[in-house]
Amino acid sequence: MRAGLGAARLARLDWSAIARQLDERGHAVTPPLLTAAECRAVAAMWDDAGRFRSHIDMARHRFGVGEYRYFAEPLPTVIARLRTWTYACLAPTANRWTAALGRDERFPETLAAFTTYCATRGQHRPTPLLLRYAAGGYNCLHQDIYGAVAFPLQLTLLLSRPGRDFDGGEFLLVEQRPRAQSRGQVVQLAQGQAVIFPNRYRPESGTRGAYRVNVRHGVSELRSGERLALGVIFHDAE
Repeated sequence: MRAGLGAARLARLDWSAIARQLDERGHAVTPPLLTAAECRAVAAMWDDAGRFRSHIDMARHRFGVGEYRYFAEPLPTVIARLRTWTYACLAPTANRWTAALGRDERFPETLAAFTTYCATRGQHRPTPLLLRYAAGGYNCLHQDIYGAVAFPLQLTLLLSRPGRDFDGGEFLLVEQRPRAQSRGQVVQLAQGQAVIFPNRYRPESGTRGAYRVNVRHGVSELRSGERLALGVIFHDAE
């Protein structure tokens, strides 16, 4: 990614509209954040083991069927830039949500300040990751909590081409409201698009004010091909 290209592309997004979608629907789908060539370049990083700090076989831990790898520091420039810019744009929504839920925690304006805070709480390992699924692969519903500090939002960016590189493998969101049955949603993404969604909880307006909605996410079973995605989580891990 050329210097400044990613910043300009992210700056052109309608972040006010994204914030409204997050408040009203609980998630937001962006226009493509990476070009097809950039998606291929990030996906090709999978084969460079030196870029990663750990490799997880989902089946071994009963997380699903597939693999994921956490990037090591220093993060690749394209991923570091994407993480830094999207954090700054999402921090106002994160603070509005925590206030609505009656929590005192507030998040700083910049990712650098936030990761410094994470480090003071013993969370210092980077959490952006690549995920890879082959036919028959899937990811069980889960939440990405790595310690006491958790930023309320995260994103997943699709690197592969649905209908060409793979079939199936839809991104899933499931919301659990108090005293109600769970509601599931399928989020369709094109190559380069990202879905922004709650890390764990989000507020929902009710007759007596806001209440907490518990959110989990996953990936449905791939029918064929191979699917790669980039996960961008803003809090670091213990």
